[in-house]
Amino acid sequence: MIVTIDFNSDEAIYIQLRNQIILGIATSEIREGDNLPSVRELAENIGINMHTVNKAYTILKQEGFVKLDRRRGAVIALDYDKIRAIAELKSQMRVILAQAICKDISCEEIHELMDSIMGEFSCDSR
Repeated sequence: MIVTIDFNSDEAIYIQLRNQIILGIATSEIREGDNLPSVRELAENIGINMHTVNKAYTILKQEGFVKLDRRRGAVIALDYDKIRAIAELKSQMRVILAQAICKDISCEEIHELMDSIMGEFSCDSR
């Protein structure tokens, strides 16, 4: 897995890392059962603080994307409650769609964008 961090972004580095791991799972670049690099290894490879990687891994664990195992490290282990996941997604999408409406983006443009993004992921296999 190749991780690219934009050090000039306003988005926190741990959030960038979290998002890239989630995108990796969604695109099947990384799969359930795969080990993520150790905190130290990933921090050294990217050139960031170990605490930043640890924070990203902790959030991924809390969100049900990884398990932290003392022997194996961070392992992709999807643990989700679909009803809760849909409710969380609805809440997040409500704000994103409100932003789109405020910027005069039409429903048709939003649907086209959603179809385009969903096409990037391997949805058929899930």
